[in-house]
Amino acid sequence: MLALKNLVKTYDNGHQAVKGVSIDIKQGEFIVLVGPSGCGKSSILRSIAGLESITGGEIQLNNRRIDTEKPASRDIAMVFQNYALYPHMSVYENLAYGLKNRGVDKQTIASKIEKVAATLKITDYLDRKPAKLSGGQRQRVAMGRAIVRDPQLFLFDEPLSNLDASLRAHMRLEIKKLQRELAVTSVYVTHDQVEAMTLADRIIVLNQGEIEQVGTPAEVYHQPASTFVASFIGSPAMNFHQAEIADGVINFEHQSIFLAEYAHLSAQNIQLGIRPEHAVLEPSKSGLSFSLTVQAVEPLGPNQLVHGLVNDKVFTALTPELHFASKQVLTLNIAKQHLHLFDEGGKRLIADSNVLAQADQTLAQAS
Repeated sequence: MLALKNLVKTYDNGHQAVKGVSIDIKQGEFIVLVGPSGCGKSSILRSIAGLESITGGEIQLNNRRIDTEKPASRDIAMVFQNYALYPHMSVYENLAYGLKNRGVDKQTIASKIEKVAATLKITDYLDRKPAKLSGGQRQRVAMGRAIVRDPQLFLFDEPLSNLDASLRAHMRLEIKKLQRELAVTSVYVTHDQVEAMTLADRIIVLNQGEIEQVGTPAEVYHQPASTFVASFIGSPAMNFHQAEIADGVINFEHQSIFLAEYAHLSAQNIQLGIRPEHAVLEPSKSGLSFSLTVQAVEPLGPNQLVHGLVNDKVFTALTPELHFASKQVLTLNIAKQHLHLFDEGGKRLIADSNVLAQADQTLAQAS
């Protein structure tokens, strides 16, 4: 449906914001581009929209090359971070503006706006100016202006970043519900991993203009392709500690644990990744145990973040709301299925799929 082929964007100052990105997006898919500031996500979105010219590669929409077309000819609608509403126009006039420019007759415009306004629950605001609307209402109008055009593709450029936390959560649900109802292919840009995880069919994690990983929210969380992805997806971020592996045996904190799926790897130093939510106080039948010296506790309501030291290196655990004193020593346990292995360069070590398949088969037979 939408294809980016070796997309390159270099600015006049020589900065290469996008470095040969290739993406294939299916009809009706909700894709989220996520990454830190400067990773290239907004440059990709603006290139698709035609707001910026590309330096190299191609952009195709339904097998039609569009990077050589003017923005108005691409049949794409974009929802901006700052809403981009005309302040001197009413909500109705804002919704109608694009259709009028395309020569759509008044009766058709009225019919389209009536339907979209009902869907977005903004019928009562059609006569108001944007200044008289709340942030959430303005965002609905901005989405309505995109929807009323009935485009082939929706683009969202951090549309919720100007809203407060509670309204962001509400609007996330509205956007997801609306996209499912309309079944319009959508590309959404954000630096907020919560938005990425809750909205996306697939997430594209970007770093310095290149793709680090493409996958479902579950895939990028449970099987991060690199320490960068593991750090960026998941809150709080994954802990990393040095360890060794040889013949499938991991040596960490004076302990050894055998992982059959990694027995094919040569002996090497590794980075062992452990998510804070997987470091638990309950003993594990098969896994690692180690001591953490408490330094600080951050209450989160039903849970808390416990920051401490493991062999003089900082470690964070997410635990139930319990009282821990400073310098108290806790025993933390990690089940072996929650251990993430990365090489010294930060790339995920690939497990032997045959061993994993055999383990799944054995488990299925046992149950």
